Amino acid sequence: MKNQLQNRLDQRMYIPYGRQTITEQDIHAVLDVLQADYLTTGPTIEAFETQFSEYVGSSYAIAVSSGTAALHAAMFAIGIGPGDEVIVPPITFAATANAVVYQGATPVFADVSSDTLLIDPFKVIKKITPKTKAIIAVDYAGQPCDYLSLRLIAEQNNLFLISDACHALGAEYRGRRTGSLADITVFSFHPVKHITTGEGGMVTTDQKLLAEKMRLFRNHGINSDHRSRQKTGTWHYEMVELGYNYRISDIQCALGISQLRQLPDFLDARRKIARHYDTAFSGETSIQPLSSGSDILHAYHLYVVRIDFSKLKVNRKTIFTILHENGIGTNVHYIPVHLHPFYREKFHTRKGLCPVAEKAYDQILSLPIFSSMTSAEADYCSNTLKEVVESALPDRPGDNEFFESFHHIPLGESHA
Repeated sequence: MKNQLQNRLDQRMYIPYGRQTITEQDIHAVLDVLQADYLTTGPTIEAFETQFSEYVGSSYAIAVSSGTAALHAAMFAIGIGPGDEVIVPPITFAATANAVVYQGATPVFADVSSDTLLIDPFKVIKKITPKTKAIIAVDYAGQPCDYLSLRLIAEQNNLFLISDACHALGAEYRGRRTGSLADITVFSFHPVKHITTGEGGMVTTDQKLLAEKMRLFRNHGINSDHRSRQKTGTWHYEMVELGYNYRISDIQCALGISQLRQLPDFLDARRKIARHYDTAFSGETSIQPLSSGSDILHAYHLYVVRIDFSKLKVNRKTIFTILHENGIGTNVHYIPVHLHPFYREKFHTRKGLCPVAEKAYDQILSLPIFSSMTSAEADYCSNTLKEVVESALPDRPGDNEFFESFHHIPLGESHA
């Protein structure tokens, strides 16, 4: 098996789990702004916000410096503060819960559904207390959550519903795009996402007051910016809230506008790779892709498979290393947030708090998927993973010499 994999690797470059696609159109869009009057707080930001809100179907869009800034702005806008609780899933990037902590509040972890790894509405209900003020639903891997159930729970308990759709730009739930399914929705434009501005994020909402609060928050809590003061011929401004410098530049938004125009093609390409993987793993019993609902249109930021490593003669770290050394940039998304040392120490979370998420974490791998990926690359990734996993089954003779070369890696894994 080792020689077969090496021969394939010799014929191609390393395949990352995700990467940006930058076109000549993007480069020219950025150059145009670099030669214009405004590099920041200029008209290109507003143009990007307008086009983005039109695409997702929201009334307002507020561009910020990152997806994390978008989450923080959302928590500020809905008034999260000390003594409040916000329900979050454990399978997400740490920023989802961190934004709650930034406001002095407590994230409360509600477990996920085992088939999709999306927050489980029934577990959400059990976590609601008099201190609960909001629910953050994470559209993990690019699949929208069960917003019908979550909206009903939020309305019955007078809670805000926030959608962390950083994985799910272009996804749909019951015919509606992410960005219009919750009180506030946040997006990320990191290079591995569907479109990129280098770093950057967006917040969407249909509520004018929330939009105004988030615009204020991204600009130090100041009620005007340089361009607006220039228009009105005044130097005067007032800081009315404690905000942050979460502004995004016109340079980034020019790239964002250009990327947004290409988003349909980017999504089509990702879905094509996902279908390729689906076909490759359709007859496999040892490699199981996550389930997806019949009422959603998946955006496939990630393609995640589950493997029961406890039934293999080598552990995940060994297989992870083998794949990387053979040019496949697999990853793990994510270590459950409540198992990170910060949350264990500050909020006394522990193993056993979210057993479904914890079991899933022990089994998941993310395979490469991005818009410029080819079918041949998808074949290489899927075929290699199948060969490695099949050779690692205890009832298969496999290539012992091949696996022995990785025996310096400890067989046991910790969550640290």
